Amino acid sequence: MGSVQATLAGISGGRIRNVRLPSLRLTRRVWLITALLIAIIWLSYRGLSQPPAILRCRCFPGDECWPSSLEWQLFNRTIDGRLIATDMLAAPCHDPHYDAVECDKLRNKWLLPDTHYESSSSIMSPWFTNGTCSPFSPQSELCTLGNHVSFAVKVSKPSHISRTLEFAKRNNIRVVVRNTGHDYNGRSTGAGSIAIWTHHLKDLQVQEYSNRFYSGKVMKLGAGVQAREAFELANRTGLHIVGGECPTVGLAGGFSTGGGHSALSSKYGLGADQIVALEVIDANGEVKAANPYHNADLFWALRGGGGGTFGVVWSMTVKVYPSVPVSGANLTFTNEGISQDVFFKAIGQFHETLPSLVAKGATAIYYFTNTSFTISPITGPDLPVDQLEKLLSPYTNYLSERGIKYTAQFRQFNTFYDQHTEMMNEIPVGVAQYGSWLIPRSTVIKKNDNLMDIGRYITDNGGTVIGVGLDVSQSSTDKTDNSVLPAWRDALLLLVVTTPWSFEAPRSDMAALHARTTNEFIPKLKALAPSSGAYLNEADFNQPDFQKAFFGKNYDRLKAIKQKYDPDNVFWVLKDMYMKNIKISMPP
Repeated sequence: MGSVQATLAGISGGRIRNVRLPSLRLTRRVWLITALLIAIIWLSYRGLSQPPAILRCRCFPGDECWPSSLEWQLFNRTIDGRLIATDMLAAPCHDPHYDAVECDKLRNKWLLPDTHYESSSSIMSPWFTNGTCSPFSPQSELCTLGNHVSFAVKVSKPSHISRTLEFAKRNNIRVVVRNTGHDYNGRSTGAGSIAIWTHHLKDLQVQEYSNRFYSGKVMKLGAGVQAREAFELANRTGLHIVGGECPTVGLAGGFSTGGGHSALSSKYGLGADQIVALEVIDANGEVKAANPYHNADLFWALRGGGGGTFGVVWSMTVKVYPSVPVSGANLTFTNEGISQDVFFKAIGQFHETLPSLVAKGATAIYYFTNTSFTISPITGPDLPVDQLEKLLSPYTNYLSERGIKYTAQFRQFNTFYDQHTEMMNEIPVGVAQYGSWLIPRSTVIKKNDNLMDIGRYITDNGGTVIGVGLDVSQSSTDKTDNSVLPAWRDALLLLVVTTPWSFEAPRSDMAALHARTTNEFIPKLKALAPSSGAYLNEADFNQPDFQKAFFGKNYDRLKAIKQKYDPDNVFWVLKDMYMKNIKISMPP
């Protein structure tokens, strides 16, 4: 997109049409006159009395207010030719661009994260694509943009972001912030929007850091750094860093700003607890330092209040820890040869072992259906494998005494990097829809039978339950307050409920299935623990009481900070602080 001859995607009624613009060989004189005229028009426009942006519909492709091809080209010059018009990834699977070989390749790798995170527009949550260009839909079905961004800017310096925000505000275009497209809740996409694409901001440095809240080694990372990249640098330098179980998730975006659980969380805390400083570009395009001494309110908000809504994170500085040996364990069994009562009782029994496991800094990830149960894995930083096996022995003895056949594996690793690489597989994307609820320690201890009754109901009705056993109440390394949902500090379990997604099934069927999560599954968990809440990054996007469920007592303070730094609501995402002020409608 570095040339003014580049092909831009024109959009009419949601259809993609590639428009080859004529070559514009502008002399310096013509260029200056053109720039002057645009500046005059812009200043006149800014002088008009207009209602706040929050009360106006965003400009949409096909509207009279949508910038012309020439305006997009001129904007592209201001950002060093880094504008990318969206070309749908699955276009080779549809007429008139059908290519059988390319389509087969896409189908075979569609569930792999790297298929999408190298794209400036593709996302991994199939619901939010609006089903408008899938490699699994009929060849004759029209391929349209749907809910994908119209354009993206591949940013490499702060001025690219500032100028994008200026252009978007001047033309009343929605802005979204995207890195990898992992987000489950549609925060990194939006119809008729321009994306600030941070994926290529890959700076990584290990530094010494000191203030009155923390002294020690830190890693400063650009907004595009993914967990695997940070893990690799940490491993090379004899360190551990808190990152997600999925190695391709970006660290500086929604993961850390939304809380961020990790296999290391019982030992070191959540992702948000690691942040000691950020560089943020606000809605006015200004670069701001956010730390305990500068813009402390923004610093607080970005450590748990969610991504994509307060500004664009440019860099994040986080704590890192000396590397220690790490143990790991896997275990699995099925319902073969036992009754369903015995099967679910055995799953519930695992909950009895969690307090002793997390007290030693271990974190356990498991999942179950109504036919199988799998722990994959338990991660024990600085916990020798023989001690891990001993901690789990009451549970394995319980299984053996009841004749439940299981397979288990216990391993010792020199580093977390080795354990993570060996025991945590890449997670397929686009195969499920999500909802979550945090279960307090007291509820697990006192109402475990009730909890398992709910788990049985969910799995008997088409759902899968994923559990993360952890304790982040002991994050003593974090001495500053942050905006993480307070329910995290009381939780022994994060339960994530998933329902399957099929690309071949009618979208209405998938909606009906997910509605069970919204209307039945999560409400049952909520009734068991009414004072708790959901994990923002893995929550149900239809959560009805999201203000309390996602933010708890922090909601009003977060809303005030949002108003301070972004009064015109340049940034907004589904279920953020200003969702009450926004009405979403589809174009006619």
